[in-house]
Amino acid sequence: MTSGSSSGPNELRRDVGLFGAMMMGLGSIVGTGVFVSIGIAAGITGPSVVFAIVVAALVATFNGLSSAQLAAQHPVSGGTYEYGYRWLSPSLGFAAGWMFLCAKSASAATAALGFAGYALQLFHVERTEWNVPLAFGAVVVISLLLLGGIRRSNWANIAIVSTTLISLAAFVLAGLPTVFREGASRMTPLFASSEAPTAMRQFLEACALMFVAYTGYGRIATLGEEVHDPRRTIPRAIILTLAVSSLLYVVVGGVAVAASGTELLSGAVSQQAAPLQLVADSLNVPLVGTLVSIGAVTAMLGVLLNLILGLSRVVFAMGRRGDLPSAAANVSSTNATPTVAVVLVAIGVSGLTLIGDVKTTWSFSAFTVLVYYALTNLSATRLTKEERLFSPVIPWLGLLSCLGLAFWVQPKIWLIGLTLLIIGWAFQTLMRMLNARNVR
Repeated sequence: MTSGSSSGPNELRRDVGLFGAMMMGLGSIVGTGVFVSIGIAAGITGPSVVFAIVVAALVATFNGLSSAQLAAQHPVSGGTYEYGYRWLSPSLGFAAGWMFLCAKSASAATAALGFAGYALQLFHVERTEWNVPLAFGAVVVISLLLLGGIRRSNWANIAIVSTTLISLAAFVLAGLPTVFREGASRMTPLFASSEAPTAMRQFLEACALMFVAYTGYGRIATLGEEVHDPRRTIPRAIILTLAVSSLLYVVVGGVAVAASGTELLSGAVSQQAAPLQLVADSLNVPLVGTLVSIGAVTAMLGVLLNLILGLSRVVFAMGRRGDLPSAAANVSSTNATPTVAVVLVAIGVSGLTLIGDVKTTWSFSAFTVLVYYALTNLSATRLTKEERLFSPVIPWLGLLSCLGLAFWVQPKIWLIGLTLLIIGWAFQTLMRMLNARNVR
């Protein structure tokens, strides 16, 4: 199926090339992670958050390579939900899709709340009670944009990512003089706790939280039916996205910590403020704070756009298989958009913004997304020698690292995640019973 070809009632159009796919990956990654989660992780582990960023990038690389070769072999919408069905079992495939919906809905809500925080600071509005209504409204507006079709969404995403990268470059350049002058003193003590067991636990939790920041490359895999030449485009786009975002996160995170210390970063999160923007303001460089706020606002909107886009494609795939109501698989004949799926995702994400706490939503997404990518890697271990693009060791390293990090988030978070997984399996059983009754 080529770009511009007619689409059937349950088919999508291939409108995205390599550059567009990479920019969608960056649009999903360069946002909440760099503008919000660095502050959250810094409050947990201290200056060692810089090393947590590196560890998380390594884990993300394993997962990205597994995702790339799976998507190249099975380029359909749905990501690991579809891979699980093909290479594992229907139950594990559904578990992957369900965990993805839970994880990325929470991430999207975090992005919406982060957007609200930065937007209010940009316009010097000191009314934290406006965070939730503004976040709710952002979800509605972005969803309406997505209903217009992926081609229009792709151009909007490129503009958003470009603005964000310019603002981060300005932040790094403005912060370097302070880093060279005072950075050494702000990087000590390296860990938040002086007790080794506690320090290690906090560090691993920070690694888990930072890992979520990189997982936007999964948006590329979920767009398997909308990318030109997926066997070549998807692996290249994922690898390029991870390389660029890893370098960016390490540089921005290092400058943020060394220029201001972790107390300012973590304090901003607890006050529902914008961490990176407060660091930029502390540098006393004209216009940098404003530029970072503008970049953050656009970045959060970019993340929100790409997350709702990816979520809607998984809902579409699950509706097509009968794991969700079949109406979710309906595609608009006008612009090849899964309209019902987008609306369902918008309802779910806007509801989660009512929680109003970025740390809770981000921690929840950490556990559920690690389970999701554990299943991605498990699927990749089933690839044959002819299907593999990379070493067979890669998915095993990804699987072990995901499982190793998953349970270092707060116990109440993973208990909620496991409960939701059980609820999901019960829902799948109910849907199968209803579908079997309808067939009769």
